[in-house]
Amino acid sequence: MQDTKCADPEQNDCVMPVRSANPIRARSLIRDNLEKQAGSLNLIHSRMPNIKVFSGTSHPDLAQRIVDRLGIDLGKVVTKKFSNLETCVEIGESVRGEDVYIVQSGSGEINDNLMELLIMINACKIASASRVTAVIPCFPYARQDKKDKLAGSEDKKQDESKILAKKNYDWKFRAHAQSRAPISAKLVANMLSVAGADHIITMDLHASQIQGFFDIPVDNLYAEPAVLKWIKENIPEWKNSIIVSPDAGGAKRVTSIADRLNVEFALIHKERKKANEVASMVLVGDVKDKIAILVDDMADTCGTIVHAADRLVEAGATKVYAILTHGIFSGPAISRINNACFEAVVVTNTIPQDGHMRDCPKIQCIDVSMMFAEAVRRTHNGESVSYLFSNVPY
Repeated sequence: MQDTKCADPEQNDCVMPVRSANPIRARSLIRDNLEKQAGSLNLIHSRMPNIKVFSGTSHPDLAQRIVDRLGIDLGKVVTKKFSNLETCVEIGESVRGEDVYIVQSGSGEINDNLMELLIMINACKIASASRVTAVIPCFPYARQDKKDKLAGSEDKKQDESKILAKKNYDWKFRAHAQSRAPISAKLVANMLSVAGADHIITMDLHASQIQGFFDIPVDNLYAEPAVLKWIKENIPEWKNSIIVSPDAGGAKRVTSIADRLNVEFALIHKERKKANEVASMVLVGDVKDKIAILVDDMADTCGTIVHAADRLVEAGATKVYAILTHGIFSGPAISRINNACFEAVVVTNTIPQDGHMRDCPKIQCIDVSMMFAEAVRRTHNGESVSYLFSNVPY
């Protein structure tokens, strides 16, 4: 049997070996043809990666920055409310078999945004997404991570005569009530898991133990590398600085930063009588003639950091900076910062800060979108995320 040749005499070299007398030649041509087809498929796949990123309504700017760095477009999604304020979400494109990432921060109308996130996760999951990852830069309800130490049993140990002498009936009632306080962060973790989330990416949890509330993987990124970079680039005399924690709970955070900068650290012990109200502060450490840098994971009404700044100035600090991961800035926070002795109050954009920066010139913002984008890329490609714990992926 002879080889069948092309009808066009100018193409006699393109032999079509149906049953060729030269099996090696036949196999070679078939392999070349398959490789060409695979190459074209890989090119199409590289242009259309198996990943979709959607944004909730809480922080669309951060989501856009993330996809810009990844070199892809935001997924189409429409969110609206019915007349009775029920949230409605419509995913505008197919997510079947896709690796889906939903960016939604715990800011603004927290309850509405949390419900919107849950609905988006469930919508993608029942649309046959292969994996759904919730990217939550600021985790909602993170401060409600435990029951307070003050409980009914502790209250019984107090000297009744002292309580009556102080006429602190409100404290006594609060002590009993807090023994039945909810652990809302655990509830949120359960809700995310039940909605269908397969993975969580967040930043600077109020307590890192919240990761243990989940039965799914949680990547808790740290703003520390970006904070160190900002300090070295924006505080000329940073070698003469001291890192200060406004409460004892942040001691581990400030010692880590102080060690990497090779400077000293201090902390302020505070006592609260009620939520968002500080009773007294005691400075532990020497800040005289040094630049004090207050570091904390979040600031809400800013009463704590403003009192801490005043205490540091009284103790002899030459300048005071505040660096916060999550700048919530609710209630009188902006007016307090404007009237305080800060050189600058530095926050990340895990929460939208444009309005706060317009109202307060002391507020400066660190962009952490590249850290979330790199975490998304590494997660999608099955790479380690631990590099981001000590490096900024510029």
